[in-house]
Amino acid sequence: MNSKKLFIETYGCQMNISDSEVVVSILEKEGYELTDAAKDADVIFVNTCSIRDNAEKKVRNRIQEFKHLKRKKPNLKIGILGCMAERLKDTLLEEESFIDMVVGPDAYRDLPSLISQTGDGRQMANTVLSLEETYEEITPVRLDRNGVSAFISIMRGCDNYCSYCVVPYTRGHERSRNPKSIITEAKDLLKKGYKEITLLGQNVNSYNWKTDDETLNFSKLLKQVANVSTELRIRFSTSHPKDISDELIETIANTNNICNSIHLPVQSGSSDVLKRMKRSYDIEWYMNRINKIKSLIPNCGLSTDIITGFCGETDEEHNATVAIMQEVGYDYAFMFKYSERPDTFAANRMADDVDEAVKSARLTEIINMQQKTSLASNKRDIGKVFRVLVENVSKRSTAQMSGRSDENKVMVFDRKNTVIGDYVNIKCTSCTVGTLLGEII
Repeated sequence: MNSKKLFIETYGCQMNISDSEVVVSILEKEGYELTDAAKDADVIFVNTCSIRDNAEKKVRNRIQEFKHLKRKKPNLKIGILGCMAERLKDTLLEEESFIDMVVGPDAYRDLPSLISQTGDGRQMANTVLSLEETYEEITPVRLDRNGVSAFISIMRGCDNYCSYCVVPYTRGHERSRNPKSIITEAKDLLKKGYKEITLLGQNVNSYNWKTDDETLNFSKLLKQVANVSTELRIRFSTSHPKDISDELIETIANTNNICNSIHLPVQSGSSDVLKRMKRSYDIEWYMNRINKIKSLIPNCGLSTDIITGFCGETDEEHNATVAIMQEVGYDYAFMFKYSERPDTFAANRMADDVDEAVKSARLTEIINMQQKTSLASNKRDIGKVFRVLVENVSKRSTAQMSGRSDENKVMVFDRKNTVIGDYVNIKCTSCTVGTLLGEII
């Protein structure tokens, strides 16, 4: 008897990738087999992102291709999962009548039931957000291709309510996962041969697990995961500047297998803009944290997120962002024009009043600045030796391999006798804006 085929396509952040791994695990227990070909599938799920308008437009365009598949294969079930499903709810079923299911990020346990209830034109939805769901006892089916790096979701939701952000509305309130289940998952990954774990959360460093006996914060959890094995390299994402404590920075500095790499979104270099964004810190606090990181972890890789053209942003406020980029010297950055998201505080209470042409010009300036700082950072690495985890065959040549340093920089080098999963020492000999080039020593 042939098994049922499942095809899943994931958009957005690492949390969505982690969620897709949970979905596959749930459906494999129901007899589904994962396929890489949508045309062979009995069920197609698109796990979506709502963080920006472009992300939703991309999904809308993509599902039209699946609509054509359904015309050829009427019994095909198509479902929209994740943040876009949560945000649009029944609207998606009305506007895209060929969709069978709309399922929010806290309702994946209900997928087998929802699949069975669809058919004969019936559409199903479950977008109920939970105060407790963390999927802690579900072992994800790893969708990575290299068998080396894996994600562990340690918390869900967000309580920050930044004025521009939909995440609290699409993923619900913040809740932390039982640390015992996190450690169990880390040990399981070690047994399966994984060499790197990234701990995930919308605001990962606000992790807080309370029992009658103790309170476990993120720095203590991070140390516990690192103690699973010195052969496991530990990363985490994404941090909020308000929760970067001295204790956390010291834990990273003093633990060899926690990577010297911190993604710390600044969003804007202007305290006035940060206040309008409801970011709960000012630029003085942010730079205090950056300076603390640099003093305790001098070689720490630093990356950030930046939104340009937020409501009311002046030339002076934009210039403050360019200045902060120059001062910090980020290794890389994710940079975007502000796009209004429905139902957020900014959409309801603030005018999206920066002209699109101005937004584009400011974004170009920010990108150009980041290219300069990235190249300068990489040039400083020439001549240095880095410990690199081999992750992939290089896209340009099978004679070369690629991997990342502890500082999260991509390195490309001649493969010699290395294999994926090896740790190798690489001397940087040259660089581009985005890549270090080197040789094994």
